[in-house]
Amino acid sequence: MTSQTSENPGPAVVLLSGGLDSMVTAALARERGHALHALTIDYGQRHMRELQSAKSIAEKLGVERHVELPLDLRRFGGSALTADIDVPKTGVGNDIPVTYVPARNLVFLALTTAFAETSGSRDIFIGVNALDYSGYPDCRPEFIASFAETARLGTKQGVEGEPFSIHAPLQHMSKADIARECHRLALDPAWSWSCYDPTPEGTACGACDSCRLRRKGFEDAGLVDTTVYSTDAPTLTE
Repeated sequence: MTSQTSENPGPAVVLLSGGLDSMVTAALARERGHALHALTIDYGQRHMRELQSAKSIAEKLGVERHVELPLDLRRFGGSALTADIDVPKTGVGNDIPVTYVPARNLVFLALTTAFAETSGSRDIFIGVNALDYSGYPDCRPEFIASFAETARLGTKQGVEGEPFSIHAPLQHMSKADIARECHRLALDPAWSWSCYDPTPEGTACGACDSCRLRRKGFEDAGLVDTTVYSTDAPTLTE
């Protein structure tokens, strides 16, 4: 493995979904001086529009290597994103919603770790957030810390004394904080895609949990979200 220093931090692998959080996370990794390698998972998600966004973001951020990996989680189902289940549009609740994809980040981080081990990287970036989010258990800090230890124990790189660092720079940010970082990093929000249930016209619905959280974040930050939302999108007070 190439020697990594503060002046030469080496490559970083970013789990790039195409969403706002992953875009900001990738830009933060680049800001830290890392050459970027990105992994995008095509898991049969309802909102496949995000795959186009991931490709666009990778190009705009100068990603050196971008892998789009097919993994059809529709074979398992169990989520409104991978099965014929309606996406909730009544507002963000306190329970884990049906948009939770079983063990998604556990599976994705395992694949990202494998990608990192073949990319000469010790740094893995993931855009999970534990403040303004939908309550998914695999976004919590204790999960990220636990996975880092699992990766140390379960990889050649880890047992040879070069363990991976799992970076979750958005972990304790609000959506407003993330919107501000997007602005500071000179990223166009419209490059990314967050909506779980795009309209037939190709606009964001504005009503699913992901749209509501995103819209409120930009509103709270006093910033413009350049994403095009459905004209039927509810106001944030509805």
